[in-house]
Formats: sequence, C-alpha cells, structure tokens
Amino acid sequence: MFEQTFKNIDDILHKDAGCSSELDYTEQTSWMLFLKYLDDLEYSKSLEAELEGRDYQYIIDEQHRWGNWAAPKDAQGNYDHNNALTGPDLMDYVDGELFPYLKSFKQRADSPDTIQYKIGEIFGEIKNKIQSGYSLRDALAKVDELQFRSQAEKHELSHLYEVKIKNMGNAGRNGGEYYTPRPLIRAMIQVLNPKIGETIYDGAAGSAGFLCEAFDYLRQQPGLTVQDLTTLQQKTFYAKEKKSLAYVIAIMNMILHGIEAPNVIHTNTLAENLADIQASQRHDMILANPPFGGKERPEIQQNFPIKTGETAFLFLQHFIKMLKPGGRAAVVIKNTFLSNSDNAAVALRKELLENCNLHTILDMPAKTFLGAGVKTVVLFFTKGEPTHNIWYYQLDPGRSLGKTNPLNDQDLAEFIQLQKTFTDGNQAWSIKVQDLDPTTYDLSVKNPNTPEDAPLRDPQDIMDEIRELDQQSEAILANIRELLA
Repeated sequence: MFEQTFKNIDDILHKDAGCSSELDYTEQTSWMLFLKYLDDLEYSKSLEAELEGRDYQYIIDEQHRWGNWAAPKDAQGNYDHNNALTGPDLMDYVDGELFPYLKSFKQRADSPDTIQYKIGEIFGEIKNKIQSGYSLRDALAKVDELQFRSQAEKHELSHLYEVKIKNMGNAGRNGGEYYTPRPLIRAMIQVLNPKIGETIYDGAAGSAGFLCEAFDYLRQQPGLTVQDLTTLQQKTFYAKEKKSLAYVIAIMNMILHGIEAPNVIHTNTLAENLADIQASQRHDMILANPPFGGKERPEIQQNFPIKTGETAFLFLQHFIKMLKPGGRAAVVIKNTFLSNSDNAAVALRKELLENCNLHTILDMPAKTFLGAGVKTVVLFFTKGEPTHNIWYYQLDPGRSLGKTNPLNDQDLAEFIQLQKTFTDGNQAWSIKVQDLDPTTYDLSVKNPNTPEDAPLRDPQDIMDEIRELDQQSEAILANIRELLA
C-alpha cells in the first residue's frame, strides 16, 4: 500500500508546474513526510504521557499541527473536506504562516541537537515549490495515508524513501552525489566492524546513507541493552552537509531508519580550519563518499596544510584530522588520486602513508555509481601508525554494471572474506611501501595477475567517462560564472 501511495504522490507532483524533476519530487515529499512523522511522534508521546499521568508539552502549536491544517478529521475520524483549506487559501497559509512559523524554531531552540532546532533549519532552507493549492491538497491527503506508528511501518517507509533517493541520484548530473550503492556501503561497514559506544562521522553526508546503514548494522547486534539503544540514538552518529536539499533528505532518511533527532549539522565542512579541530571533536570511525571534481576557492584552501582546489583532497585531509588516534576510516575517492603527479596529490599520499596505516585499497569497476562513468577506489586506513603493506582488491563482478544490473552484496562477498586475512589471489595482491618511489608515492592499481595483453576498454565505458568529464567541466565553469556574477 505504501509503495502505491508514494507513486500517487509523485504523479500529483509531476502534474504541478512547480515540480520538474525527481529531485523536486523527493524534496517536496520530504517536508510533508517530516511534518506527518512529527505529528505521529507527538501523538505517541502524548499517549505515553497520559498513561504515566503527566502532561505532554507539544512542540507544534495546536493551530499548526498536521491534524488541523493538512488532514482535518470530522467527528467520525474521516477526512473532513469541508474544513480543509485548498486552492489559493492553502497556499497563502503554507507560504505565509506555516513555513515562517516553523522557520522561527531555530532561534527559539535551546541547542542545535534538539528536534526544535532541526525543524527551524529544515524550514529555513527548504521552500514549498508546489504552485497549485489543489495539487498540494491532493498530495497532503496521500501523505496522511502513511503511518509512522509501528517499527514495521517505519522500516517499509525507510525502504521506499531509499528508492526515492536512488532515483533522485540517477536523475542528477552526478548519481554519486546523492546515492552511494548500499552493497558498497555495507561492505565498508563490515570491514570496519563498528562497536556500540564508538562514534561514527560523515562530513559529506549527502542523504546519510552511510549512517543509516551503520545504524542498521549496529541495531542488529545481539544482546543490546536499553542503554545501548539510547547510545545509538543520541551519541553514535554525527554528520555535516552543505547543500540544503541533501541536508533535509539526510535528516528524513535517518528519522525513517529510527533515529529521532539526528546529529546532522547544516554547514560547509571545508570552511572549518583544520587547526581549530579539537581532540574532543574527533571520532572513532569515518565512513564517507565526499564529492569530487569540485574547485574550491582560495579562502577555503587556506584552511588546509596541503593547498589544493580539489574538493575530495580537502575532505580527505579533514577526515584524517577528524579521526581519533587508532580511529578507522573507509573513504570513497576517485581512482586518479592514487597516481596524480601534482604536488598536492603526492603530498597527500605521503601524509596518508606516514601517519595512517592504509591497509586496504578496493578498486571498484566502472559504472558502480549509476549515471557516472568515473572510476573510484575505497581507501581503508587506521590513524596513528605508518603503512608498511597495502592489500589491493580489484573487484570484478563478471558483468558490466548498469541500472538493470547494479552492484549487489554477493559481488562484494569475496572481498569481505579475503580482506580479513589480506589473502592474495587472482583479484588480490599486496605491495610493500618500502618499494614505492618516494618521489611520487604512486599507488596505482596494477594487478600483477592480469595478463599484459589485457583486452581494451569497452567503448561505452570510454564514452561514459568522457561524458562524466564534460559534466565536471560544466560544473567548474558554473562555479566560476557564479563567482564572477
């Protein structure tokens, strides 16, 4: 039933002049879902308070609660069409009263880690793009059909929301910006093997897929106590996200997975000077897929000891700094990082090898990220000890990846198994850091088991990479035009 409801909502938004893409559908569905979730949460907490004989202090004032404007009910509990605002009246209320009221929560909240603060941030950033009050009324009626009362319902909704995020990523210019394949995330988590009580951080959260999967992994551990569950809810997952849409989606995604007040901060992670990061801010574990191909401004580059305009290289420096001594990380990065000869790339590889144990490099096949032909690797490292040996694994699923045959968990099963003991094989080998050229620290993926007369690349893969490079060039030019405007 929920799946059909989501489809119906998309159909309604598709017909509205203000929504033109999958990104818009997800964004607009997100703010409505958030308010419906909040209403169900408050209802549950009010019942709990009533059973305990105490008063419940509602977050949302009565006139702005979901049941009063989005889905008014009659005496029999049925949808009350006669008292439901619609058309221009509904638009005037939502744009002129509701959003400003919700935006004001940010100033009134006690601290940034409260749900009140999140409400204020979300509605200070997101805009109602739906132009027709009649379309909005229809969409609200469909959202009202969704229930967040049970864990099973939340689980189904979180799955459907993940599908929406995946579709949104595929619709964007860079699918990896919004959606990292979940089988890859799960493999990264299994290798790092988080424990209850450790903190997990993603400074480029996107849709928070890494944190949601890590939460699912930890929640399934046997013998969890009430204290363990509280720790998972409040003191385990931390994130930062720059873009408004991704920030809202990250919060909604974490909420649907069961984290009621996500520790997600809406900020430009790279604007923070590395020298200002305190030991108390560091984390046990980092899981991330930072954006690559961007060109950061000189004032941003000044925050880092290794100056470079490449966004991903700055994020990698940030992640190293944000790890506690002995902390573990798994970071997706473009494979050209391993071999680029510019000063920044060489210096960053040297930093990684001397101050971290870069024990594993997972080489991913083309089209791992749907819609993006760029090749990537995953760096697995531990902070605080130098690298002596690096174990490589060249993933080959035996087929060309695509929308109809994406990466799956089975594709990564051998990697996870062999990585435990760093076992060599046809797709796995090890190198000694002492054998590297100290002038370049070139870490290129060179499988010694591959015949020298390996077949040429698939022409379609080459075309995909050219298209990806064209898109990155356009993004850089757009940034330059924005700076000059």
